[in-house]
Amino acid sequence: MKRLCSFLLTMAVVLTACGKPAPDSRNDAKSEAAGVIEVATKSGVGMVYLPGGEFVMGTDRGNPDEAPAHKVTISGFLMDTFEVTHEMFVKAQLPNPSHWQDNPNNPVERVRWRDAKQYCNERSLMEGLKPCYNEKSADWDCDWLANGYRLPTEAEWEYACRAGTEGPYDFGTPDKLRQYAWFAGNSDKQTHPAGQKKPNRWGLYDMYGNVSEWCEDVYDAAYYKQSPAADPPGPPNPGKDVRRVIRGGSWKSSPDMCRATFRQGERTGDTDACFFTDFCGFRCVRRATPAELEKLKAGVK
Repeated sequence: MKRLCSFLLTMAVVLTACGKPAPDSRNDAKSEAAGVIEVATKSGVGMVYLPGGEFVMGTDRGNPDEAPAHKVTISGFLMDTFEVTHEMFVKAQLPNPSHWQDNPNNPVERVRWRDAKQYCNERSLMEGLKPCYNEKSADWDCDWLANGYRLPTEAEWEYACRAGTEGPYDFGTPDKLRQYAWFAGNSDKQTHPAGQKKPNRWGLYDMYGNVSEWCEDVYDAAYYKQSPAADPPGPPNPGKDVRRVIRGGSWKSSPDMCRATFRQGERTGDTDACFFTDFCGFRCVRRATPAELEKLKAGVK
């Protein structure tokens, strides 16, 4: 009996430390059916491989910038299981800009767009990968062929959030949002440790709330009218008054702002000494060859 109690206590501690709730059999079954694969990287960060596919991006029943609904094809990619946390950010030896720093498992916030890109490069170097971003260019241009980490495109983010479904939430109706997200209705006006709520059908946590997430794209309210049908990279940089896309709800969002198709444009804060977007964080993605994916699946470091 003592051994059993000790085992149960140990498991409870492990789950608490990981910030990950008990597995959801519904999500596990859906993930396996869709070919989604959970992996662990060399730096110990959990990721999910999302096989490519076609989906309908946007909606004709939302805000004007969410239309028109259009078909997009996405190539397979890896995405962080959780939003980048304080612990993950400082591991890359970068100063933590966050408002709330009481828990290392909370998502990092008040992160400038360029800070997020710098983290991507540092994490790439830690794992011996080629960084995607050219830090010598004015806009930190992305090398799309590099095998390192980068921010997701807006299309990749929505593809991951929708998880093979077509509605505004992959779990169904908005009355279930409390089970999947920290938002204005339950957050107590602050962030919370990553992974405390249920994941979406593809095993990704906090896609609907906690912090909104930077994407690679320039924000353009009319972009969907001319977006490419395959792996859209976003519109070109207009050179002035540039805003970048952030996706997903945050601790201060209404349920409507947590929808999979909801879009926002935010100034990057790169030249702003007083950047106080304590609702905005990010997560990373990268491409992986079939050989790399097999090694990651096998746990080969």
